[in-house]
Amino acid sequence: MFGKGIKDGIPIGLGYFSVSFSFGILAVAEGLKWWEAVLISMTNLTSAGQFAGLTVMISSGTFIEMAITQFVINLRYALMSISLSQKVSQRFRGLYRVILGFGITDEIFAVAMNNKKAVTVKYFLGLATIPYFGWALGTMAGAVCGNILPDIVCDALGVALYGMFIAIVLPKVKTDKKIAAVVVVAIIVSVLLYYVPVLSSISSGCAIIIASVTAAGVGAILFPKKNNMDEV
Repeated sequence: MFGKGIKDGIPIGLGYFSVSFSFGILAVAEGLKWWEAVLISMTNLTSAGQFAGLTVMISSGTFIEMAITQFVINLRYALMSISLSQKVSQRFRGLYRVILGFGITDEIFAVAMNNKKAVTVKYFLGLATIPYFGWALGTMAGAVCGNILPDIVCDALGVALYGMFIAIVLPKVKTDKKIAAVVVVAIIVSVLLYYVPVLSSISSGCAIIIASVTAAGVGAILFPKKNNMDEV
């Protein structure tokens, strides 16, 4: 199972390398040393959270501002962890759940939830390993030699993550009408939160949470499903 997790995590790791490359460039450009940028990526695994945190540090923000910013942006990971905890095997407890909370990201969550069987400890550790090192190594590469690449290439690297996430979700959307319906609801809510003047002032982190909870709630009401997973 660890080997399968490694295999499933390779595409995510490659995508994270490209995105964290941009973070490394920005961090050094704003005055951080390369090792400081790498340390941030090794103790965090959140693209939006790190970019927002870097902005707070650059502007000499307070710890309160940093805490509130990170709480709002990363609150969706708490929802993902709760959801994924219903799919893990019974051996997934104690320290392993702490690792799950640290290693959960949008893409890792999507791949883990797409797993037809219960998520075992070995599988999740394998799944999170390559993305973790891809994120850290990408940051180091960007911090050390990012200025060598032209801006257009760096911008393209930043878009790669979105394409990867679409590639993860799209196959399930094409084969499962229930998932497709939930995704459509999430898209509609996200569009409303972005374009409606009254709602557009909501932060991106809260918008993601609202869209996720709304879509999940609609899915739970319209397509209730009993949890009968077999432990692997």
